[in-house]
Amino acid sequence: MTTTGKQLFTTLESDGTLTVEITETEFPDPTGNQVLVKMEAAPINPSDLAILTGAADLENADYSPGKFVATMPEPFNSGQKARHGQRLPAGNEGAGTVVATGDSDFAKALMGQRVACVPGNAFSQYCIADAAMCLPLGDHSAEQGASAFVNPMTALGFAENARMDGQNAIVHTVGASNLGQMLNRICQEDGLKLVNIVRKQEQVDLLKSQGAEYVVNSSDDDFMAQLRAAIDATDAFYGFDPIGGGQAVDNVFKAMEQVAVGKMSEYSRYGSNQQKKMYIYGRLDLGPTILTPGYGFGWTLSGWLLTPFLQAAGMETVMRMRQRVLDNLTTTFASHYKRRVNLEEMLTKDAVLDYRAMKTGEKYLVTPWN
Repeated sequence: MTTTGKQLFTTLESDGTLTVEITETEFPDPTGNQVLVKMEAAPINPSDLAILTGAADLENADYSPGKFVATMPEPFNSGQKARHGQRLPAGNEGAGTVVATGDSDFAKALMGQRVACVPGNAFSQYCIADAAMCLPLGDHSAEQGASAFVNPMTALGFAENARMDGQNAIVHTVGASNLGQMLNRICQEDGLKLVNIVRKQEQVDLLKSQGAEYVVNSSDDDFMAQLRAAIDATDAFYGFDPIGGGQAVDNVFKAMEQVAVGKMSEYSRYGSNQQKKMYIYGRLDLGPTILTPGYGFGWTLSGWLLTPFLQAAGMETVMRMRQRVLDNLTTTFASHYKRRVNLEEMLTKDAVLDYRAMKTGEKYLVTPWN
């Protein structure tokens, strides 16, 4: 017996036509370790936008009820050649109630429970999820649990990764984001020093009100001096950046090297040998990453993704992280939303243009049944 409900799909054709639409879909019965979840809430994360909108011209798209058709410009269209012609679901994470299960004991134990899950097709009224990747929410609401995976586990992953690498301080280039505020709370709880970079004075005030000690404003004329002072005070030669494009990472590396050179007792024409490492974990800016190497000879730039980190960290670490998230879902890992939309409303022009802007602190929540 199949279940029918609405689901979002996105299709990119070879000519650059991007179609995003809501359609009626049949969902198969779960088997084995699968569960069928009636989705109640799903956040629109920056990681969802790569497949949902990408770099498409959304201002001039054709909008109709439950659908929009836009043009994907070059070189972004050619860069996604592998998905041309494929009709793909979207929505990394969400929360809802398990309404059917496969025949494994693990899956059956979740019957009737509200869970957070990461099915990859959460912008839907139903989804099939792996029971092992479901987090029972207990008395928490679906809205409280909707963002229980991507941001909380990513922020925790940064702290875990730092400790694995022997680091006691972190630089984060988008300090006032939802994830950034979580990271600020985690670092305070765990005794890690954190240098928060923000773009506005009100974001400085926000983080300071939440107990942040080191907050630097990239819009200030003395930004680099602020950044150097914070790195000097914390020995933060290690950081994470979701911007990707532009010179955010370049600025951090420059400041790190300038601080390191200032601590050298002897001059070297090659610069410092201080190890400096930055991870890019997002593409808020789709432009090229600009580097102007003059950072000494001990710097490394790498990518960071949650799933490979969790696989490398091992099940014991992952289970400990998941339990910490559940225990602190309404405090350390609380998420806040600017607007709630149903599936059709999320494809209206005003909503699409708004959430694609990815403004700090303005996350959308999709409620498929409203």
